[in-house]
Amino acid sequence: MRYVSFRRPDGTPSFGRIAGETIVELATDAVPSLKAALTDGSLATLADGASHAAADVVLLPVIPDPAKILCVGLNYAEHVKETGREQKAHPAIFVRYADSLVADGQPMVKPAVTERFDYEGELAVVIGKPAHKVAAADAWDYVAGYSAFNDGSARDWQRHNIQFTPGKTFPGTGGFGPALVTPEEIDDLAALRVQTRLNGELLQDQPVSDMIWDIPTVIEYVTAFTPLSPGDVIATGTPGGVGDKRTPPLYMKAGDKVEVIIGTIGTLSNRIIDEQ
Repeated sequence: MRYVSFRRPDGTPSFGRIAGETIVELATDAVPSLKAALTDGSLATLADGASHAAADVVLLPVIPDPAKILCVGLNYAEHVKETGREQKAHPAIFVRYADSLVADGQPMVKPAVTERFDYEGELAVVIGKPAHKVAAADAWDYVAGYSAFNDGSARDWQRHNIQFTPGKTFPGTGGFGPALVTPEEIDDLAALRVQTRLNGELLQDQPVSDMIWDIPTVIEYVTAFTPLSPGDVIATGTPGGVGDKRTPPLYMKAGDKVEVIIGTIGTLSNRIIDEQ
């Protein structure tokens, strides 16, 4: 299944499943959101409601209000190499805030205080049930599904000090979508390629199998120090090819179109606008 969060034509937030060019609404008064459906375990049993033409609704981030968004830094060897950093024994983890993300088709906002606004295409994992101190061998049982993610980064603010957070959390700077794709939709997750195109030019392209720390290892590591809830998001890291490390550097600017493509999971597409 492929599930989306969206606003109805009247502006009311809702969620549903994709059926071709139609979105079949699943929200009820008791289960008003995709996160709520994951939390109470009812997602697979909800009855179909009204249908909407996909063109008539406005998508929201897959999970509009995750309690936690955890991001893995430096999880592809090519990216570690291009940054000149030393590969560590454990993954680098930082956070984003929910208001830093926009949906597929919505503009990503270049902050006024940076000229170094960079793309980072990533695979996102959405947690499907409460997860704390999960062993890697059991980690797949906690995955609700996957989506595409753009960890848009203000590189200068990212490097004001040794931690990443300021460069990663400006409002509207990241993308998350278009849909939550459940695991049975994907034949071979490791073989899918994480690709990023800027104005049609392919700039990042590596398979999920190139991750230094695979998804079960990341879930085990993260849940060792913080409990995760249904709807929480883990962005699993970006491949090599970021704009900041190109010669000359290549940053996003107003009018650009950035796309993150992950095989059968789909394409996350956003235009860049300047902060107003």
